[in-house]
Amino acid sequence: MRAIQVYEVGGPEVLREAEVDQPQPGPGEAVVEVAASGVNFLDVYHREGRYSLPLPFTPGAEGAGTVVEVGPDVADVAVGDRVGWVETPGTYAERAVVDSSRLVPLPDDIDFETAAAVLLQGMTAHYLVKDAYPVQGGDTVLVHAAAGGMGLLLTQLITQLGGRVIGTTSTTAKAELAKRAGAAEVILSSAVDDLAAEVRRLNGGQGLPVVFDGVGAHTFDASLASLRPRGHLVLFGAASGAVPPFDPIRLAHGGSLTLIRPSLGDFIADRSELLRRAADVFDWVRSKALEVSVTGRYALSEAAQAHSDLEARRTTGKLLVIPDAAALGRREETRS
Repeated sequence: MRAIQVYEVGGPEVLREAEVDQPQPGPGEAVVEVAASGVNFLDVYHREGRYSLPLPFTPGAEGAGTVVEVGPDVADVAVGDRVGWVETPGTYAERAVVDSSRLVPLPDDIDFETAAAVLLQGMTAHYLVKDAYPVQGGDTVLVHAAAGGMGLLLTQLITQLGGRVIGTTSTTAKAELAKRAGAAEVILSSAVDDLAAEVRRLNGGQGLPVVFDGVGAHTFDASLASLRPRGHLVLFGAASGAVPPFDPIRLAHGGSLTLIRPSLGDFIADRSELLRRAADVFDWVRSKALEVSVTGRYALSEAAQAHSDLEARRTTGKLLVIPDAAALGRREETRS
């Protein structure tokens, strides 16, 4: 079968299409024919070696498709089931092997593209606003990269919960997208010298109770400076690079601040929690509380371009890799 392989860590150019052996399920595993794979910064971290995987590997940690084979001792799914999954590398391929306990059955009204576009980021947004920092009505919240796939979901959810979002974006076009998602104010990060001062100005001179920061190195200092005493920085990603080591006394000097660096895996550690969060996300999609925006579809051979576009911030919304070139072609013909 065809799959993307990474033989050495590095830039997008290390993503190479190759012919590999058909996967075989072991005990408790299922083979899924991949209909769509989500493209996430997690994939970039794996490709760069920031999060290490044994070489060679097939990237992609979020997908949706149909179960075509099961191994021994599988009770959670059966051949023919429509499923989605996250946190399992290997989705940039025609088929993937997944631990059956990590597969989420898809409701009939959730298609493969929607599932592949929303599961990882939707469940991440879920635990961020429900657990990492439970957003309350009246909270004013800073969301960095508010027009990205993650930022748009967070902005919608925070607004649904009664919060007020101040977003950051890199362009005016992206600012309009963030506003349509519910952001009350949007700051063009390239147009201000002191981001934290602008945040405080937009909040009546006061700091904020929480900042959701998936950007990392470029925004970390401004995020801390935007908080009120006893405020919370939720650092859930590092799109611009890892935050350098710092002296924790900075948190005390900022007013007894707290910092959390959470990861989705710890919030879907058991199957019941995984299914509960996924069900809530699907309910939000169904009720239009979350609008899923797929803005880019790429063939397997275009995976490197997908990573380049994501890292260069040329995109908004969600990007997908579609392993079936014929299906991708039919979709593009329909759109045109």
